[in-house]
Amino acid sequence: MLNEPGVVPTSSVKMMFLIKRRPTTSREELIAYWFAHHMPGTIKAMGDIGTGYIGTVYDDHDYPWDGVAQMFMDKPLKTPDGGHGRIPADSFHEHVQPYYGWATREYVVLDGAENLPVRPLTLNAPFPTTRSGFFKVTYLVKARPDIDHQALYDHWLNVHSVNVSETMKKVTGFRYVVGQSLDPDNAPYAGMAELYFPDRSSWELYREIIQDDGMAQWVSDEETLVLEAQTEFVAIP
Repeated sequence: MLNEPGVVPTSSVKMMFLIKRRPTTSREELIAYWFAHHMPGTIKAMGDIGTGYIGTVYDDHDYPWDGVAQMFMDKPLKTPDGGHGRIPADSFHEHVQPYYGWATREYVVLDGAENLPVRPLTLNAPFPTTRSGFFKVTYLVKARPDIDHQALYDHWLNVHSVNVSETMKKVTGFRYVVGQSLDPDNAPYAGMAELYFPDRSSWELYREIIQDDGMAQWVSDEETLVLEAQTEFVAIP
């Protein structure tokens, strides 16, 4: 389903936590400690304050970030001094650098949730589980210095998102989600865009035919990151 321009945001605050492993930790170790040792405890800790928890593992392309944890909360979550994990609470914390959350408001522009089924485990605890079978592209959008963030956000939702979603539909892309920072002056990025395609070829065709819509006047192309992924962890669907 395609929402009209001016789409209403989801009710929860979407907290973003970008994850970077320590230099002595392999990517495989990161995945194991995150899934097996950290996520079960986080599920319990979230209790009644959160309504969802999804983790994305970025492909092994020497990116600045190895993954992102996304938590849907009733209100923004405070970051402790020195970042989460500065004082390790589990094996995951021992193998990643301290991480900081930033709050965003989520807008689901192109839904496509039926293409991302959640399959709870049956022989173990049902969650966390995993899902794949898609090609996900995440934009960490860095704004130019001293821009009008409200003008950026208005253009993003009312012009750029329409352009992106219409182009995605032409190449069988099926889900497009925008997260805009609630406090952009103090956030690492102005926001995050997540685009889901059935495979890499669909993404490559999208890149060929997408047309400019003026978004670049607010966005720093040099500092905006484009990260690919093909696996998500689902802790709280």
